[in-house]
Amino acid sequence: MRYLLRRVGFFLLTLWAALTLNFFLPHFMPGSPINTLRAQTKGRVSDAQLQQILTSFGYKPHENIVQQYVDYLGNMITGNWGVSLGSSLGTPVSKLIGQSLPWTLGLVGFTTILAFLLGSLIGTIAAWRRGGVVDSVLPSVFVVTSALPYFVVGLFLILFLTVDNTWLPSSGNYDTSIVAGFSPGFVGSVLKFALLPALTLLITSIGGWVLTMRNNMITTLAEDYIRMGRAKGLSDRKVMMNYAARNAFLPNLSGFAMSIGFVLTGAILVEKIFNYPGLGYQLYNAVNSIDYPMMQALFMLFTVAVLGALLICDLVTVWLDPRTRAKG
Repeated sequence: MRYLLRRVGFFLLTLWAALTLNFFLPHFMPGSPINTLRAQTKGRVSDAQLQQILTSFGYKPHENIVQQYVDYLGNMITGNWGVSLGSSLGTPVSKLIGQSLPWTLGLVGFTTILAFLLGSLIGTIAAWRRGGVVDSVLPSVFVVTSALPYFVVGLFLILFLTVDNTWLPSSGNYDTSIVAGFSPGFVGSVLKFALLPALTLLITSIGGWVLTMRNNMITTLAEDYIRMGRAKGLSDRKVMMNYAARNAFLPNLSGFAMSIGFVLTGAILVEKIFNYPGLGYQLYNAVNSIDYPMMQALFMLFTVAVLGALLICDLVTVWLDPRTRAKG
């Protein structure tokens, strides 16, 4: 119980520090929402009218900074994230995030989990059969793929699969001629449009999990309890999965928890290349239009996601590894 309380306390302290930093960062950015709106309206609206519009939406740059900070913390906690000051001027931020979140979770979330599980499995097999075909070929290939930038892989896939061969769509999230709903046609369209960005993420991210799991397994296989398991006459599969992989898997959990932040940012470059309307695409637009409410809400969500994933990771590690529950 003391361990749990200590981790929760650390979570709350880190969250407060991140929210404080999140409040000040947008204010240090060059430009302002007024300049953005002035460019959009092309001078047809006076600065006084623009200021009045932004004030009605909750943007009060002349208010005392301390009062702004207090109001900001209260709004972040209560979910009152204000309205967008960007291209979707006046639309509640919570509504825009609610529209984008399912697309990001469905695409990037599923792909990240799949890459983590497949990479860990391939790394386990490569280390267990060290020197074999899997260990000789795949790690070298994944070293190359993990070093490739996301946007380069995405552009090559667009070139080969949509330009040279019109097999897959290159942008969007579904065919707009199909009525949205849980129909076979709509679900198939969603999967078809998600295939290219998902493949881009899978190619560039699976290599890291393969290499780290392989290295962890090689270190674990030299431990005494592995020799004990073999001496007891246990099957190779049981020694590999229950003794070696279970312990080698633990360091990867922390890395996976950190990658949750990547899930919610939605791989900004990938979503931008494929015009996929996820949270990463929303963040890109918010930065371009100096949309303070949207940026602050998204940064807060990313922070909570990473900290929450790390907290869950600590609890899972305690459950999987009895040594962490020992005192001293």
